Amino acid sequence: MIERGGQVVIRLLENVQRRTIEPLIKATIASKSLVYTDEYPIYDSLAAWGYAHKNVCHSVGEYARDEDGDGFCEVHVNTMEGFWSLLRSWLRPHRGISQEKLPLYLGFFEFVHNTRKRGKALLGNLLETLLN
Repeated sequence: MIERGGQVVIRLLENVQRRTIEPLIKATIASKSLVYTDEYPIYDSLAAWGYAHKNVCHSVGEYARDEDGDGFCEVHVNTMEGFWSLLRSWLRPHRGISQEKLPLYLGFFEFVHNTRKRGKALLGNLLETLLN
């Protein structure tokens, strides 16, 4: 899950069923937030869980939609799609990551994204986090 212009939360889930993802969504996203998704049926319950929900339907070629006519396509999941692309590129050189170690790689990538610092600038934040 990613907030546009904000933080990301990555969790490795046992499966992609409603009963598995519902507690994570409720613990991570403030109630009444507007949530943008693709058309995957698991998200059909978002309204019942207390969220505003808009989606795009990739299966019919819809990737972004301008609902208010201002020329800006506000309904999209491009932020998350772009994040996954960065993650895949970062993981590619680490071929053969075990399922056991994958949460560590994901946690580090989440930390780096949320810190918004790279190279030597990241070191201070990393040390502070590890020492706390």
